[in-house]
Amino acid sequence: RTLLELFKKHNEDARKLVGISKTPATLAKYDRCYQRLEEFMKVKYNISDISLKEIGHMFITDFENYLRTESKCNENTTAKFMQTFKMIVIIAKNNGWIYTDPFSNYKIRLKRVDRGYLTDAELQKIMKKKFPTKRLEQVRDVFLFSCYTGLSYVDVKELKASDIRISFDGKPWIMTHRHKTDTPVNVPLLKIPQAILQKYEGQLPKGQLLPVLSNQKLNSYLKEIADLCGINKNITFHLARHTFATTTTLAKGVPIETVSKMLGHTNIETTQIYARITNEKIRKDMEVLAGKLDAML
Repeated sequence: RTLLELFKKHNEDARKLVGISKTPATLAKYDRCYQRLEEFMKVKYNISDISLKEIGHMFITDFENYLRTESKCNENTTAKFMQTFKMIVIIAKNNGWIYTDPFSNYKIRLKRVDRGYLTDAELQKIMKKKFPTKRLEQVRDVFLFSCYTGLSYVDVKELKASDIRISFDGKPWIMTHRHKTDTPVNVPLLKIPQAILQKYEGQLPKGQLLPVLSNQKLNSYLKEIADLCGINKNITFHLARHTFATTTTLAKGVPIETVSKMLGHTNIETTQIYARITNEKIRKDMEVLAGKLDAML
């Protein structure tokens, strides 16, 4: 049995599950890794495939070096390709087609990335800015909606009227499932996102709640918005989710367990990557501590 033969079958099986238990993005990730392995073997070894039993530590490290040098992948992109490759090797081992794991002495290293976010002052700048075109105003509104709900691009795009429900507290909540993982998401609607929804109510075709453009166009317009507002940060739509985790919730004292639930994370460690404790939060917490210590004197 050969590597690409097994990989191809795995991807064909995954293709049938798109829309059931796999997303198109996951399938695209598998296909990209298959292509990289195919290219690597042609360039490095001048072969079109390799027996699973011939895959050793050197093959793995050569592939890693190829990704970093020839493919110009950064550390984390390389690590993700290696994770997908390892998954195929584990399938081979679980089926008894190989007896030793060639990855046993190889460590996949994901570098922790400090993800950006907007401060309250920057959010206020964007909120209060008068934009010269309606298109920029709409992009601003959709972005702010995500900053105050934590919804990802695809979840904002697919949001339906039936996803807004009056909950046990008599107030409107977003009650939906994440497109990426199908995890339940329940987020109380704050006044700002409520006002944004009301602004576009009945204004859009096909039952759309918000005027969501393609992700590429949104990101392009967000760069323009950053320039107009004098914000020297690389604003992308995904930054809104980071801002919700950091500025909108954690920095205001919302516990990380609650934030994790609202973001639809299945693992609290994922939330810890998005969220960082701001200096303002540290200051407030230490003021509380100082008050308690003063009371003891």
